[in-house]
Amino acid sequence: MFSTSKKMIVAGALTLSMLAAGASMALAEEEMPTADASVSFYSTYVWRGFGLSDDSMVIQPSMTVGYKGFAMNLWGNLDTDYYAADTTKYNETDITLSYDGAYEKLGYGVGYIYYALDSADDTQEIYATLSYDVLLSPTLTFYYDVDAFSGAYYATFDISHSFPIGEYSLDLGALVSYLDDSEDYDEFHNGVLSVSMSFPFAKYFSITPEVNYSFALSSDAEDYIKAGSADDDDSYIYGGATLSLAF
Repeated sequence: MFSTSKKMIVAGALTLSMLAAGASMALAEEEMPTADASVSFYSTYVWRGFGLSDDSMVIQPSMTVGYKGFAMNLWGNLDTDYYAADTTKYNETDITLSYDGAYEKLGYGVGYIYYALDSADDTQEIYATLSYDVLLSPTLTFYYDVDAFSGAYYATFDISHSFPIGEYSLDLGALVSYLDDSEDYDEFHNGVLSVSMSFPFAKYFSITPEVNYSFALSSDAEDYIKAGSADDDDSYIYGGATLSLAF
């Protein structure tokens, strides 16, 4: 179970989310805020190359409210067969505050993430991202830990492209990363290949099936990822679907 401080963080985030959602509805005609909610179902939980569940499906709800580039997101993870206890367990809540903007074709963003974890120390990150609106939409993102893993950073470079298929589009993506844990690991870390397709329905809803392949980029990364994964593996083919509501 969450500690008292974690419960307070989650309760506070939920309260702020509901207040923001209410303000969004009240100001919708004049200022056009945004709100969306989703729930994802994945065959396993993979984060930055690490397998954080052991061959068990995870359910990941998410809610975001935004206004004029500012946004707050509340995200969680429910492991349906938690490897450390052989039971269903809600073991993570992330709160993200962000701002995104653009200047001509250059996109930019900054943000803050609080990770409330049930089986490890809570931690916090700040991040920045740059993208360019050209073919393949190249995007560079840099995450820096300012709490439990102070000094550690994770950088990604990714590209993506959409291919129209009738009234839908097939979305392909590729990512490479670099990880410095601020101790004894400093390597090109993992890569990810992804494919997805979104199917809108009933005006505000969509369902997006996807398949991903995450793999280590070096022999040192293989060892490091295995040591940090629940199932002692370094590569994963996993997939699922996300049901979304946006208005």
